[in-house]
Amino acid sequence: MSKKSIYRLISFCITIIIACNILCICKINADEEKVVKYAKSAVLIDGDSGRILYEKSAHNKVSVASTTKIMTCIIVIENGNLGDMVTPSDYAIAMPKVKMHLDSKDKYKLEDLLYAMMLESYNDVAVAVAEHIAGSVEKFAELMNIKAKDIGMKDTNFVTPNGLDAKNQYSTAYDMALLGMYATNNELFVKITNTRNYSFASENGRRVSVSNKDAFLDKMSDAIGIKTGFTGNAGYCFVGALKNENKKLISCVLACGWPPNKGYKWNDTLSLMKYGENYNYKEIVDIQNDFVKYDVRNGVENILNTYTNEKFGLLLRNDDKVDKKIVITKKNAPIFKNEVVGYENIYVNNIKIKAIEIKAKQNIKKYEFKYCLKKFFLTFFSLI
Repeated sequence: MSKKSIYRLISFCITIIIACNILCICKINADEEKVVKYAKSAVLIDGDSGRILYEKSAHNKVSVASTTKIMTCIIVIENGNLGDMVTPSDYAIAMPKVKMHLDSKDKYKLEDLLYAMMLESYNDVAVAVAEHIAGSVEKFAELMNIKAKDIGMKDTNFVTPNGLDAKNQYSTAYDMALLGMYATNNELFVKITNTRNYSFASENGRRVSVSNKDAFLDKMSDAIGIKTGFTGNAGYCFVGALKNENKKLISCVLACGWPPNKGYKWNDTLSLMKYGENYNYKEIVDIQNDFVKYDVRNGVENILNTYTNEKFGLLLRNDDKVDKKIVITKKNAPIFKNEVVGYENIYVNNIKIKAIEIKAKQNIKKYEFKYCLKKFFLTFFSLI
């Protein structure tokens, strides 16, 4: 075979490989476009790392309706005495339906009201518990926004505890998924949102029975909630969660149709969760008692030994590319034992996901005049 023929064959093979890759990419993109059919904003995240697995306009600021009550519930659980008796104000009672029709002459146990709020999405109950915790809706909203920042919800601002449309109240699919990730780490929150039916009595003996309106709990065996929502402005919304021994997935669909299309949110959520089946948990970093060694400047010792004490893993697809890069931030003495001296940065598809702390295994003193003088005298007197 001539050189010319060989070159033509090689060129042909390269062309075929490129074409196959393009077709594969196109198929992946086409498949991803089919994941969410109805929602205007949607996201699926790894429920442990927070990494985005799928997104569609996930950072658009929109109304999120009663999914807001996820935050309200968490604030109450973390700040309230659940055995307290709550007397609703006239303002709370005046909230529009859906409502429990609270009575200002009656009292209700705070924990019972959380079940009523999360299972039936009662708007009057959300305001009643908010006022009980903070004294007013405005002060409670301050607590909500502080918590949102702590969680990492950068594009969120809460005004009401029940999610009714209000000026300057907004969030995003991604932020609400982060909230869902945080909330599902709370055992009581999961217990409440997974309860199918719940009954309680007020102080005056009024019997109340509520049932869970989250149909997703019956659509997937590993479903663990979380919360539906609807207003005329927001459309149908839902934050969902799925957890088994191998993975935890959090989804959010916003503006997922308007009446009479209540079922659209379930269709899109199921599609997102099934898309998550393409991902499996893999351990990326393990604890390493003997990690990198590196040269230290101006130290009485030249080499620093380091370690890491953190495990890290996440959900990955077969075509995900994982890279690790070590960055040393402390190169000059003095260095103290257990001090953070750098990071092992973890990248997935060139996006930074995690920074693992690298710590010093020993002290290294700075090489300076005082040290030299002390060393001289110690050596001198040992020879006398």
